[in-house]
Amino acid sequence: MKQYEAVIIALEKLGGQATLANLYSETMKVEGCKWETKTPFASIRRIVQQRSEIFKVRPGLWALKSYQKKLGLVENADKDTSQVEQNHSYYQGILLSIGNFRGYKTFSPNQDKNRLFVNKPLKDLRTLQDIPEFSYDEFRKRCSTVDVVWFNDRLMPNSLFEVEHSTDFQNSLIKFSDLQDFYTRMIIVADDHRKREFSQKIQSSVFAKVSKRVDFLGYESLVKQYEMDLLKSNQVFTL
Repeated sequence: MKQYEAVIIALEKLGGQATLANLYSETMKVEGCKWETKTPFASIRRIVQQRSEIFKVRPGLWALKSYQKKLGLVENADKDTSQVEQNHSYYQGILLSIGNFRGYKTFSPNQDKNRLFVNKPLKDLRTLQDIPEFSYDEFRKRCSTVDVVWFNDRLMPNSLFEVEHSTDFQNSLIKFSDLQDFYTRMIIVADDHRKREFSQKIQSSVFAKVSKRVDFLGYESLVKQYEMDLLKSNQVFTL
């Protein structure tokens, strides 16, 4: 069996689409394919990028063209304005997964719980179904609207993430300002090309009190962190 055939079989087993990290694992399980290389994952990356049967949906997410219509997928969906909700929940799912890998308790807003990360609803990824009682109701309610929150073992917020796919950062930065009295990381997640826009926005005097605390994380860097964390976990077969 040729290597690209093993990748296609793995994608089919995963329902026609998969994150690159999950594809690594499933492809290594396909019998009858010899890789004969110390870097099989690099070979898989090359295959998904070059084979005409496969297309990129979003950073780190690939699919078979034969499944495109059935799954309602759009090629390079990050650039498609009709895919805002799907793009948003995809990155929420990655953030929840990374938090879980790292041992945090994770939460995403209840209004997003049925949105999908690939083919799994966010409610099945978050480990907390209700926001912990870590403070006054006013602060808990505000925190419950943040796209993804990681809580430590004392159920105090460790990291706050806001995914900004198409809006102007304003609402996210206001949320962070409202929660500035908590000792927590604050991170805006967005397309890499929007970093300059973020830098200009955060310099506004309105956000002076949080300007040194809010970091920017690009989609590509986020996906790389997800892949590395998954490879470190027991969920990926390694040679």
